[in-house]
Amino acid sequence: MLNSKVDALTLMSNLGASEHLLTHVKLVGEAADLILDKCKQLGVPIDSEFVKIGVAIHDIGKITHAQEMTAPGSEHEPEGERILLSEGVSPKIARCCMSHARWHEMDCSTEELLIALADKLWKGKRVESLELQVIDRIAAALAKERWDIYQELDTQFESIAADGNNRLIRSVSR
Repeated sequence: MLNSKVDALTLMSNLGASEHLLTHVKLVGEAADLILDKCKQLGVPIDSEFVKIGVAIHDIGKITHAQEMTAPGSEHEPEGERILLSEGVSPKIARCCMSHARWHEMDCSTEELLIALADKLWKGKRVESLELQVIDRIAAALAKERWDIYQELDTQFESIAADGNNRLIRSVSR
């Protein structure tokens, strides 16, 4: 059972995650923390611990498919879900291995969308359709219109993305 980000990172280590993979999930976690800080500031009801755990395990399948750390591929997604389920992790958490990359094909929770967003923004990549889904979910949760919160969230997303190059450099220099 994973009850915290520490539990998730411990599982990753115990299963043989490389330093490169552990560094990756920590850097994605930095982006997620900044998104979660903004959500907290706005009063958005979010399961922050779910997001932190999901970020920590979203690429666990790359333990088996290590080539996907540096090359395109999606074999790690179902493999990650399989690994987590075999370790007794809840299906809700395990599906983050799929939803972080397939958010546009799946019916995702707001928390899953935040994991997917952090996985893009950490490296400086902006994905408008994903960002708008997140903004719309947050607006609905706050009973506001998209444009009432758009500027504040867009500014936060841009700030996170603007530091993407620094995080990319850190991802290979450790």
